[in-house]
Amino acid sequence: MISTKEDFLLFVKQIEQKTNYKKPIAFGIARLDRGQLNKNKILQASFALVNYEENHASAAIMMEALMRRGVGIDFDRSELVQVLRLEDVDFALACFNPFLEEDGHKNIDLLKIIKDKFKDDEFALVCLFGDYAPLSVEAVYLKLYLLSSKKVAPRSLNLNGAFALLHNAAWSGDEPIELDYLRKNEMRLKMSKQYPKIDFVDKFPRFLAHIIPEENTRILDSAKVRMGAHLAAGTTIMPGASYVNFNAGTSGACMVEGRISSSAIVGEGSDVGGGASILGVLSGTNGNPITVGKACLLGANSVTGVPLGDDCVVDAGIAVLEGTKFLLKDREALQKMNAHFDFNKEIYKGIELSGLRALHFRQDSISGAMIVGFNKRAIKLNRALH
Repeated sequence: MISTKEDFLLFVKQIEQKTNYKKPIAFGIARLDRGQLNKNKILQASFALVNYEENHASAAIMMEALMRRGVGIDFDRSELVQVLRLEDVDFALACFNPFLEEDGHKNIDLLKIIKDKFKDDEFALVCLFGDYAPLSVEAVYLKLYLLSSKKVAPRSLNLNGAFALLHNAAWSGDEPIELDYLRKNEMRLKMSKQYPKIDFVDKFPRFLAHIIPEENTRILDSAKVRMGAHLAAGTTIMPGASYVNFNAGTSGACMVEGRISSSAIVGEGSDVGGGASILGVLSGTNGNPITVGKACLLGANSVTGVPLGDDCVVDAGIAVLEGTKFLLKDREALQKMNAHFDFNKEIYKGIELSGLRALHFRQDSISGAMIVGFNKRAIKLNRALH
């Protein structure tokens, strides 16, 4: 038994010095929800704690527990997913003996809970050895947790192929149910009044089923935020037409009453008006992810398909798309705010104005001309609401 902290540190060092050993960039222990018919189908992976570029000693101990019972770990692979046995948990807790009575060791506290609640085939160690396209449902969920717990920023992780790995399921009270199970047992469940209330059918769970937001963050409808969204403290998600997809979100306190599509990021102090839409990489941006700057306003039912700099306004009902042509106004004022850009034309396409500051997109109500000019309005959120 390891009796001192010095012994523990020496043991971890010996593990990490083994041939081909590699520290994971992220790891955690997931509780697995399996299919009701196909037990090999992972419908959901829930993490109570995720580690990112930290707590490498805990990762070393868990992997040593696996190797001690003969599990081969290929450190050349991008990820490790291994179902735990009770002996793995006992070994790890024995290694952590010098720390068991101390507070503040969350990975140890988690192991204590898992030991108390342990069931075969229900818990798995998940490690990422690099940021590559995920290979498993468990790895996808670990990355979604890293995003939603704000360990990493949106668009910073490789999620290629993630959607294809996840299984479409019926969700009842945040628990996934195989659709094949419902089909096979439909008559029995309905005739015995046991058919579950289905809240939605999707591959992704809802944000609030997994993440506890900050005190000053409000989400008025759980259906409006998908797991994998990144919500900065102080963000308010109103009901109605609002929606935040995975790998998207806010980088500061914002008011969201419109749609933030996948890979879109909204800056601090911005207001996404009712029904407004920020296009995603699959919905009209030619694969270019959109960032909306700080203190911007997207009016009701407006659309932006190009990045916006700070202090921009898109009037209600206006669509700022890559190919939309705008007549330039207020050249001198805009030049002062964007010294690096040469305003030498009368008409610009939306894509040419990407990322510029203090733009006001509007439409002349008489001529119908699309106009871009200098934004004279200061956008300030109501502090009482954030």
